[in-house]
Amino acid sequence: MSTYVYGIIRASRPPLPEDLEGVGAPPRPVRVLRQGELAAIVSDAPEELRPKRRDLLAHQRVLDEAGAEGVVLPMRFGSASPDDETVTTVLAERADRFLERLRALDGRAEYNIKANHDEEAVLRLIMADRDDIRSLARANREAGGGTQEDRMRLGELVAAAVQEREATDAELLHQALAPMAEDVSAGPPSSGWLANLSFLVDSPSAERFLSAVDAFGQEHPHLELRVSGPLPPYSFVESPSSRQAEGGDTEAFGNATAQPTG
Repeated sequence: MSTYVYGIIRASRPPLPEDLEGVGAPPRPVRVLRQGELAAIVSDAPEELRPKRRDLLAHQRVLDEAGAEGVVLPMRFGSASPDDETVTTVLAERADRFLERLRALDGRAEYNIKANHDEEAVLRLIMADRDDIRSLARANREAGGGTQEDRMRLGELVAAAVQEREATDAELLHQALAPMAEDVSAGPPSSGWLANLSFLVDSPSAERFLSAVDAFGQEHPHLELRVSGPLPPYSFVESPSSRQAEGGDTEAFGNATAQPTG
């Protein structure tokens, strides 16, 4: 049976709750593997692991328990190794890197901000800002809708203006919040979001950071913001210099995930 890895902590940390349960059906008991100054939070891995809600929540619950007592390097859902020995070998081989990240992330949490446009509000802004679009829209209305070519031209102009506004607003969001964070990581582009940014924020600055998010939203009412956090610092397990490198620490234990199921 392979070993499922939730995260990495210092070996000197207080013990986790004895009854803490992890992924699987029935849930696998969580245990700790120690190697030098480091320890890995693990359990036996289910034979077939799928990203079901039950197991995703179990993974998060284990990290929340670990994070309540101090810094933890969270592994992505599905991280697994062939056996316990492989896990301790990785801890030994990458000890310097893991210890550096534990020091860097101590007392810090991740806040993820996703932004999208309120469609009607951003269209009003575009019509107010762009004389050419406003004039063409008026001409089409006065002509009973305009020709197909005119309608297509208007649609193309609006689409290009929206895309330009998305890029502008994403940059404004980054510029407004980055000074209050210690690091910023851009998430992969996803349909429906014009920005997907994660910010590493130390605990004393969290309230100020969230206030800045609220202020930004009030200053830009055409934006819809979704805030998630505080979260384990998933996006910052890698150092900034190695975040884009292949075979990073987040992949150190492999990945057992497959396609999502219900």
